[in-house]
Amino acid sequence: QVQLQESGPGLVKPSDTLSLNCTVSGKSITASAHYWSWIRQAPGKEREWIGAVSYTGLVYWSPALKSRTTISRDTNKNQYTLQLRLATPEDTAVYYCAGGRGTAVEKMDYWGQGTQVTVSS
Repeated sequence: QVQLQESGPGLVKPSDTLSLNCTVSGKSITASAHYWSWIRQAPGKEREWIGAVSYTGLVYWSPALKSRTTISRDTNKNQYTLQLRLATPEDTAVYYCAGGRGTAVEKMDYWGQGTQVTVSS
């Protein structure tokens, strides 16, 4: 059974860096043809794909967030991380880590439960 678990601060101050970690169990993040994504959903909005790291370590970003986003992985810990710089209140959302054989939100096979992140002073 594949499980994903997000962790990180639930409250971030404006202009700080939002940092989240995803721990994956039940499948290696180096498993062939798998991509490990970060997705968020703000109140009243559709889910938004932020970016992903592939099984080979290649990183992909949403063009809208690329300039503020870093995604990395630790294969020894089977974890991957998200850093979103210069956070604003518009970044307030439930953040999910998810994985599958692609990066399309509708094709994710595995999902974390999500973690609420609020950007506020």
